[in-house]
Amino acid sequence: MNNDLILKIYKRTLIFSFFIIGFSFFLLKEPKAAILGYIFGTLIAMLAFKLLDLSVQKSVKMPPRRASAYAVGQYFIRYTIYGTVLLVAGKADYLSLTATVLGLLSIKIVIILSSIFNKSL
Repeated sequence: MNNDLILKIYKRTLIFSFFIIGFSFFLLKEPKAAILGYIFGTLIAMLAFKLLDLSVQKSVKMPPRRASAYAVGQYFIRYTIYGTVLLVAGKADYLSLTATVLGLLSIKIVIILSSIFNKSL
């Protein structure tokens, strides 16, 4: 992927995150856990997106059989990270599990919304 594209997606994710965090202050009585959970999930989603970019760049340069094995390994690493994040959010009192899930989905939401409202990402 193009670094400019990744930065554009990150910027849109941050803008989306500011709206979500802002609405949390108005909609929730105790927004601290939700905001922390959302930030935690969003940061992990951004990390996983960058890991996806790096694994795609690396696997393109490999022979097909090795690239397939590498991609599957990276896939499992990313989902292990997601599982660990959800486990931590579920156990920690100071993080909202729902907000963490929303944060983990934030990159996907931004990409989908960008493709709906803007022809060029």
